[in-house]
Amino acid sequence: MDIDVLSDAFLLHLRTERRLSGNTVESYGFDMRRFSSFVSSSEIPLNEFSRSHFLSFLSSLREEGLSARSAARHVSTVRSFFKYLVREGILPASPISEAKGPRTGRPLPRYLTLSEVEHLLSAPDGETPEGMRDKAMLELMYASGLRASEVVTLRLENVEANAGFLRVLGKGGKERVVPVAQPALDTLQEYLTRGRPLFLKKKGAGNVLFLSRLGRPITRQTLWNRIGRWAKAAGIRDRVSPHTLRHSFAGHLLAGGADLRAVQAMLGHADISTTQIYTHVTAERLREIHRKHHPRG
Repeated sequence: MDIDVLSDAFLLHLRTERRLSGNTVESYGFDMRRFSSFVSSSEIPLNEFSRSHFLSFLSSLREEGLSARSAARHVSTVRSFFKYLVREGILPASPISEAKGPRTGRPLPRYLTLSEVEHLLSAPDGETPEGMRDKAMLELMYASGLRASEVVTLRLENVEANAGFLRVLGKGGKERVVPVAQPALDTLQEYLTRGRPLFLKKKGAGNVLFLSRLGRPITRQTLWNRIGRWAKAAGIRDRVSPHTLRHSFAGHLLAGGADLRAVQAMLGHADISTTQIYTHVTAERLREIHRKHHPRG
């Protein structure tokens, strides 16, 4: 059983039968080359490959300095490879079906600095209908921590401007009340007065708050694209998504001393543990400040 021949057959299967993209197959190929090298250098016949050999492979990845996430990707590739060999009748069973890969942990969400937020919110042109709309969306997302799906489904009747809050329909159809800061309400009122009426070209939009140029409800994809465009215009190098603004909302509240339970309610999290990840973010930020500014940091 030549590992290189079988590896090539596996990659061909991914490309022609599973029709994976070229980039995805290339990633599989990168992982397989490392695995093939390990098998060849260890002189292990593939039909004798065992769980202990697999653990040795994991150790070799750690010794090479791979992150847990990168190692986990390699493990996933090797699992798929052995499943392929079993399906093709080359091996009777996968030797690593019960073996566990490295724990990757939960990634800490990235949030914007206050300066980045200011640059992002001021990026749209407030004199054009689209600019007014985009500015209102950005302000609302940062002011209230809304999900992308919540932004695009907001309706006019969800806005309680006089009381200063939104009624949001979140995951599982659960409604929650979220406060809105006055700057966001002012920007929203500007859009409702001067921007939105110019989008009302076609019937069928109903009372949906944010509309496209064609008068249709704005889509999540459009929302993502618009945020990316303004982030680039604001000079923010990292990728910015709707969830980045949601992370920023939560992180900045907690950094300012907000109660964790209150932030949980505003985000619409069913479980407090989901919200607690933001406390790790603020702690990491404090460590970063300490390292940067303390004489012994």
